[in-house]
Amino acid sequence: KMETVHQHRESSFFKDFFIGGVSATISKSFIAPVERVKLILQTQDVSLQITKANRYKSMVDCFTRVYTEQGLFSFWRGNAANCIRYFPTQALNFSFKTIFSNSFGKFSPKTEKLKFFLSNMAAGGAAGAASLFVVYPMDFARTRMGADLGKTAADRQFTSLHNCLYRIMKHDGFFGLYQGFGVSVVGIFIYRAAYFG
Repeated sequence: KMETVHQHRESSFFKDFFIGGVSATISKSFIAPVERVKLILQTQDVSLQITKANRYKSMVDCFTRVYTEQGLFSFWRGNAANCIRYFPTQALNFSFKTIFSNSFGKFSPKTEKLKFFLSNMAAGGAAGAASLFVVYPMDFARTRMGADLGKTAADRQFTSLHNCLYRIMKHDGFFGLYQGFGVSVVGIFIYRAAYFG
């Protein structure tokens, strides 16, 4: 009977994991054009690919020009990395949460409320930070690809996800994939601590 319960939990975890991943992929793909336009508008002032005279004037201008100059599918540039990183992030968050919860000790939610709450928050924050460390290169690649304004394949800085990761590592070394990690990890620690706390 214990084996059946364990199999049911395992089956339920993988089912939830898969359904969560598929639904996230659909929702992320649906809003990808808006995310790309937002990213372009946020980074255009520092982009070497766009002159001051050619900067986008508004969200509508950006949508129109990106469609005209780069084509419809350019709105999903970097979306594959965003979708790919989601699956391991969810699994890692819960796996690391279990590991860190065991490390911080077990406290009774009835008799040791404060210790239980604080250890849960610490385990959640640490799990979020550890998960982010594993998937951050994909997140960074998504940002770099989304900000790439090349109109044709020849004009683009990166031709694919693999090419993006390879070129960043070649130019900046392995830790080049972790640019901005310090700021991101603070945010994710607080978010996951609150989520699991």
